[in-house]
Amino acid sequence: MKAILLALGAGLCWGIGEVFTRSVLHSGKVGPITAITIRSTVALPVLWIAYLIAMYGARSEPAQWWQVDRSILLKLILGSGLIAGAAAMILFYAALSVGEVSVVKPVAFATAPALAVLLGWLVLGERLTLTKGLGVGLILSGVVVLTTGGKAGPKAEPAENAEHGSAGP
Repeated sequence: MKAILLALGAGLCWGIGEVFTRSVLHSGKVGPITAITIRSTVALPVLWIAYLIAMYGARSEPAQWWQVDRSILLKLILGSGLIAGAAAMILFYAALSVGEVSVVKPVAFATAPALAVLLGWLVLGERLTLTKGLGVGLILSGVVVLTTGGKAGPKAEPAENAEHGSAGP
């Protein structure tokens, strides 16, 4: 249950944060690389403080992690740092700069769990149950419906025009 609550918290933070990010990117005043650089710069000191608290205060992090096998460090640096950290964030922010958060976020965040379930099974030997398969299928189906449906109506009129009784088309 703790994992689910933490994941829900992360989802809430990402959902709220990406609405702000999309708004900034669509202002035309900030580009995706600038946005992700600012995000990372602001997040880094907070992460270091959390790390120090976990390491020395709560002692919830393994000591001397930097002395593990090179293969573990390589996976951490390549997989978590470069692929998930840098490449995924750059691609995601680039997508947000040209697309709608209501489409980009579900596509990105449905692809990730679907691939995680598949790779968990193929690479990590995790059980692939019928329930997991159905869940992934439902998530992906939902994203297909979300991203292909509802395109019939015109875009909502900006608030300032609606306020002044604009009689535009």
